[in-house]
Amino acid sequence: MRILIAEDDFTSRSILVGVLTKCGHETVATENGAEAWAAMQQPDAPRLAILDWVMPEMDGIEVCRHIRTLETDQPPYIIILTSKDEKADIVAGLEAGADDYLIKPYDPGELHARVNVGQRMIEIQAKLAEVRNALAHEATHDPLTGINNRRAILDGLANELSRARRNGRTVGIGMCDLDHFKQINDSYGHQAGDEVLCGFTRIIQDSLREYDLIGRYGGEEFLVVTPEFGGLMLERVYERLCERVAKSPIHTRAGDISITVSIGVSSGTGDDTVDALLNEVDTALYQAKKDGRNRVSYADPQIMED
Repeated sequence: MRILIAEDDFTSRSILVGVLTKCGHETVATENGAEAWAAMQQPDAPRLAILDWVMPEMDGIEVCRHIRTLETDQPPYIIILTSKDEKADIVAGLEAGADDYLIKPYDPGELHARVNVGQRMIEIQAKLAEVRNALAHEATHDPLTGINNRRAILDGLANELSRARRNGRTVGIGMCDLDHFKQINDSYGHQAGDEVLCGFTRIIQDSLREYDLIGRYGGEEFLVVTPEFGGLMLERVYERLCERVAKSPIHTRAGDISITVSIGVSSGTGDDTVDALLNEVDTALYQAKKDGRNRVSYADPQIMED
C-alpha cells in the first residue's frame, strides 16, 4: 500500500520510511504540510497518510482539514503523529478529521499495528464502494440489455430538457417498438427473443453518438434521446436507424432472425415536459404501426421542414 509521510525532521522521516518499507509498503515522503497537501490532491494520491502535527508552512491538523474537503467516495485514512498527549489535543486532532493518532516516541510495532488497522479500513471502504456502485448500476440499468432502464432514461430525458432550457436548443426523442415481437417469441422461443432484444440494442448503440441516450422503456419498446437534433437532422437519424435494423439480421441460437422497427419521433425544447413529449411519440408510434410498420412517423410533420 502507498502511504504518505509528512514529517519535517529528516531523522524521524527516514525512520518512518524505513519501518514502513520493511513492512512492504511504498512510501511518499514529504517535508512539510504544503508538500503533503499537494501530494494528497493528486489523482493517484496515497490512501493512507501519516501527518506530523507540527510542521512548517502548514501543520498536520490543517492538512487534515484540507484533505477532508476533497470530494471522494473513498476518503484516505489519516494518522496524526504528535508528541502532544493531552486529551484535549487528541480530541482536537480527531475532530479535525484524523482517524487515529500516534504519540511520539512510538514503538515500531505499534506503528505497524495502527497502519494495519488503517489498511483494513481502506479495504472495507473499497468493498463498500464496489457494492454501492453495483447497486446503483442495477437500479438504473436493464438487466437483460445492460442499457438504461425506464426510470433512468426518463431521468436522462428530463436532464436534457433542462439543458435545452438553458441553451435554447432542441431535444429529439424516438420511441422504438420491434414489429411483431410476440411472433418471434412464439416461433423461436423466449431465449431467442432475448437475444433479439440484445442484438437490437447493439444496433441502436452503434448508430448513435456517444452522448445520445437509449433506454429500455418496457418490453420491446426502447426510448432514444438525441440532444440538439431537429429538422432534417432528426429525420435522417431515425430513418437511418429504421433502415439499418431492417438490413441487419440478428444472430441467435435459433439462427439469424430478421426484424423491423416502428419509430415515433418528436422534438422538444426546454418549454416541453417529459409527459407531453412521451404522449407525442406514443401517438406518432401508433401512426407508424397503423401505416404498415417498419417506418418512422413524426408527431409534427413540420419537424422535417424545420
